[in-house]
Amino acid sequence: MVKIRLQRMGAKKRPQYMIVATNETACRDGKFFEKLGYYYPKAEKATDKLKLEADKYQAWIAKGAQVSTTVEQVVKAAQPK
Repeated sequence: MVKIRLQRMGAKKRPQYMIVATNETACRDGKFFEKLGYYYPKAEKATDKLKLEADKYQAWIAKGAQVSTTVEQVVKAAQPK
């Protein structure tokens, strides 16, 4: 099954994450099918925290990919109200 989840990048105490579509059995920082965006939790501006290619994200969901709870919360929080 394909899962959309975070892949850790960045240095110690400066986390950065890549949002990827990957096989659910793959390790956290292992191989992935496609990069969907980036998440920077320590960014100063709220607009700089999430950079997501929405068309690719929606395409993977349409194909049946499961979204992790963390990615779901991050995307939901970044949407304009």
